[in-house]
Amino acid sequence: MIKLKIITPLGLYKECEVASVHVATVDGETTILPNHMPIVAMLKTCECILEENKEKKHYALAGGILQFHDNEMRILSDAIEGQHEIDIERARRAKERAERRLAKQDDKTNINRAEVALTKAVNRIKVYEHH
Repeated sequence: MIKLKIITPLGLYKECEVASVHVATVDGETTILPNHMPIVAMLKTCECILEENKEKKHYALAGGILQFHDNEMRILSDAIEGQHEIDIERARRAKERAERRLAKQDDKTNINRAEVALTKAVNRIKVYEHH
């Protein structure tokens, strides 16, 4: 088993033991299993899938850093939401706002910020709608 801690700026989000962690790093998707070699990786905004008590649990992860060594993992992220925590209407509104900003693209539009907002909103919707 992997001893997992997920930490956000608000503090400890989750501490548990899991059989696997599936995330998307900047180098691609990966699943970490017990006894994996030590790794430090930058995480993309992605769906994080934890196998906890033989059940897969889905989370919307807003990027971050993953560190794994000796079957202990830490994930540091600006934000994470479990599937049941996502306010789907808020996520849909955020997606629409970001799409409008990108479509407009005037001198006042921060394209990078709009793209990040769109990526996060789409990820939250995907995780929420995952069956």
